[in-house]
Amino acid sequence: MGIEPYFQSATGEIQRATADMKRGLLAAMGFEEAEGRDAEAALEDLEHSQWRQTLPPVAVVRKSRLPLAVPVRLPVETGPLRWAIQEEEGINHEGSASFPDLELLRSAEHGGRAYECRRLVIDVPLRLGYHCLRIEDAGADTAEMRLIITPDRCYLPAGLSGDRRRWGISAQLYLLRSERNWGIGDFSDLQRLIAIAAELGASVIGLNPLHAMFPDDPERASPYSPASRLFLNILYIDVTAVPELDCSHKVRSLVETPEFRRDLAAVRRASRVDYAGVARLKLPVLELLFATFQAQAEPERHEAFAAFRREQGAALERFCLFQALREHFALRSPEQADWRCWPAQYHEPDATAVTRFARAHAPRIDFLAWTQWVADCQLAEAARTARAAGMSIGLYRDLAVGADSAGAEIWSAPNVVIASAHVGAPPDILNPAGQDWHLPPFNPHALRRQGYAEFVDLIRSSMRHAGGLRIDHVMGLQHLYWIPTGQSPAQGAYVSYPLDDLLGILALESQRQRCIVVGEDLGTVPEGFRERMSAAGVLSYRVVLFECREDGSFLGPEEYPALALATIGSHDLATLRGWWEERDIDLKEEKALYPSAGEARKQRERRSQERTQLLRALRNAGLALSEGFNGNSRYDAPLAAAVHEFLAGTRSGIAVAQLDELTDERDQVNLPATTDQYPNWRRKQSLPLELMAADPRVQTLAGILSKARPAERSQ
Repeated sequence: MGIEPYFQSATGEIQRATADMKRGLLAAMGFEEAEGRDAEAALEDLEHSQWRQTLPPVAVVRKSRLPLAVPVRLPVETGPLRWAIQEEEGINHEGSASFPDLELLRSAEHGGRAYECRRLVIDVPLRLGYHCLRIEDAGADTAEMRLIITPDRCYLPAGLSGDRRRWGISAQLYLLRSERNWGIGDFSDLQRLIAIAAELGASVIGLNPLHAMFPDDPERASPYSPASRLFLNILYIDVTAVPELDCSHKVRSLVETPEFRRDLAAVRRASRVDYAGVARLKLPVLELLFATFQAQAEPERHEAFAAFRREQGAALERFCLFQALREHFALRSPEQADWRCWPAQYHEPDATAVTRFARAHAPRIDFLAWTQWVADCQLAEAARTARAAGMSIGLYRDLAVGADSAGAEIWSAPNVVIASAHVGAPPDILNPAGQDWHLPPFNPHALRRQGYAEFVDLIRSSMRHAGGLRIDHVMGLQHLYWIPTGQSPAQGAYVSYPLDDLLGILALESQRQRCIVVGEDLGTVPEGFRERMSAAGVLSYRVVLFECREDGSFLGPEEYPALALATIGSHDLATLRGWWEERDIDLKEEKALYPSAGEARKQRERRSQERTQLLRALRNAGLALSEGFNGNSRYDAPLAAAVHEFLAGTRSGIAVAQLDELTDERDQVNLPATTDQYPNWRRKQSLPLELMAADPRVQTLAGILSKARPAERSQ
């Protein structure tokens, strides 16, 4: 079942999965009894089911490794076969073979019948894409499998890992502050940020996950724990940019009321994003704008909306149906917002009760689909702004490692997700207690049985309107750390995933959409994993503050891999100022996140050494610091400049400066392993967009990157 017996921890120690850990994960996979005869019977059933399948459910094959060779399992008495391949674009290939003449791979007896597995070689020219292979034997029995032909590598712009290094700015969209937004950064703010960054010479704008959240419970704010990764967060819609606003008298009347103006001023003025306040302002206005759209929009707008729904298909309809159901039950009781608390007849998306609900609530589903269309149009406009500004990469989106158990993604595909386990990370140096991210993992066996359809949709939607995609915790392509529900992170184990297959699909979608892929490979990285990612054209994610040798010294700029994205920190880490001032250690100690009383002291000792080592690395790179500056000195502007000059000088194809560093933020965006103990995902940027372009610090730090990595504007 793919449970790995051991792994090497971040400190180099071998950690073994105990029998109890394995039993817990097997139970999560549906094998409640994993002892004695029950275990033997379950294993025998698995083997029987494999031999009863003439073809595997899917084959992912690199085009460079053709001709195609497929294992075929049939009874030994089978004679002639006919095969046919229908390519994605309708091209057909046909042929025949004699089963006994094929190369024998293995044989077995099951259910009193002898079977053989033989290799069928099909030498025909196949294009990249998603195809179907069908086999028929003399008894007219047929079998089908999905056949995915992929490139060897992901898309890479010319010169990215050579003489055309790029740089960019990463931002948490919701934290953008402006005089015109409604208390949360929106897609119009994104366009303004793109214009500022392009003028400064940037080629990339990195974003947090834009995934759909929970509009009825907006304070569930983590973009890394969304309702669905297939769709967008509608709170990012700029309601003032919706075309129907011009002819909506009701909206204009509403926004001019003293109450509305007071509430709008309050959410704009707040130092933290008031998600509930933003939702109270935006959602009623969106409903009024939809009514105006229905009554007054031009036919072209209606046709564009209809085309969007057709393109997005069943996935969009099911997502909107889920949202309508969630709203319906949450009105009865807040506890019923979670679909697992709905009446049982609503647990299955295709259930009769759900179908009846969809018919009865079609107008609400129409509205929810319309909000997704509006969000998609505004994101597309931001992507066009980046292209028009000559950004060679443009928007660089982020894909979360999972979705919330209570959300639409899990409800829509219950057979592909493990409900009674969470994804997390084992204990490491940064988080000695380990991490439980409370996100249910994909079942790798179910993914394969369905031909990876869910994974394909996920990658395709995440690359929409993007020139780059960051995959959070990319090690999940090879294995994920599963924690059985109710257990601590230390009681988990790794479960393997079909890395070659998933990488092939990733490369196919990347090439089709001309979208680079960056794999966030921090934490416990399996041996040889980074080399496999590099071979597949996936950029490594290198955080300057983590790039150290075994003796604790920092790597020099010339030691960074060329096929990488380098950055100083991330959304889960302290800002550069916060790191230097040990603000993150203070917070973890204050929130009791360290497993032992002496851990904070050890962390401070380590940080003191790290500061000294960082200064040594900066000086070794020939970078200027204030006279007499040492590891005990106060954080200052020359240190920030030196670190950014170090970043700019790395060999990495892309260097990304966090907006938090450009605006000199002290507090980090997220404190891992906390929920309500810290205001995660809420602290706004201290500098509004209107002042950003002319800010001396922004100009200085951006200028350092632009000088080292001059922009090559796309046409």
